[in-house]
Amino acid sequence: MSDPLARIAAALERLSPPAVDGDPAIGHWFVFGDAGLAPAPQPRLTPLALYAGVDAQRAQLVENARRHAAGLPAHDVLLWGARGMGKSSLVRAVHGDLVAGDFDVALVQLVQPDLPRLPQLFRILAACPRRFTVFLDDLSLDGDDGRVHALRSLLDGGVMARPDHVRLVVTSNRRNLVPRQMADQDSDPVNPRDVADDQLALADRFGLRLGFHACDQAQYLAICANYAVAHGLAFDPAAALAWAAGRGARSGRVAWQFTVETAGAAGVKL
Repeated sequence: MSDPLARIAAALERLSPPAVDGDPAIGHWFVFGDAGLAPAPQPRLTPLALYAGVDAQRAQLVENARRHAAGLPAHDVLLWGARGMGKSSLVRAVHGDLVAGDFDVALVQLVQPDLPRLPQLFRILAACPRRFTVFLDDLSLDGDDGRVHALRSLLDGGVMARPDHVRLVVTSNRRNLVPRQMADQDSDPVNPRDVADDQLALADRFGLRLGFHACDQAQYLAICANYAVAHGLAFDPAAALAWAAGRGARSGRVAWQFTVETAGAAGVKL
């Protein structure tokens, strides 16, 4: 009879995800996780012109991304604010615009559970001389989480800091990436202000911080109208407002959902 431990090890090996040997020098879209670096298909992209009400944020993100892609000084970026206002899709749209413009830049998406693997990703990308954007989507850290300090160290230029040809782009619903109450609580009997400063300092490491606020009625209708024109749909403002009222929110996401509903009812493919 074979060694039970050997049989258990073999079974675990079969259950393990296969190693992925993505070549960071080839392709423009990647994901990184416990299976390593893997190429990804280009996601569905929203044309930049369809982002209504965020003209300033879009322009600043585009300019920073173009500088980075061209090898010029550029910032790490934090996009923060209301849910559904297009933060994540704008990051992808800007990168898609760079790719369409023949810039040799790649985007690597990393999800929050894999944040401790960020130094490993940096080591992989350091060996490839092209430009990279590492995208951390919907990041939210607990104030006492060791990852706050780890991420600060990576942005501060320590031993494991990101390579010079890599920039971080982070989206979050929190302006400071940590819960608001962590900035206000007196959890440290010695100096609570030092605790708050330490936690809030993480957001300060991002040279470009762009706020996305919940849209008002006019902005919401403008987004809906843009989508309708882009897809050849009739636009009914009253129906758009009723749709938003039924969901208790006005946002870019709700506007797109209304567009999907309108197109489906009209028999139009998007």
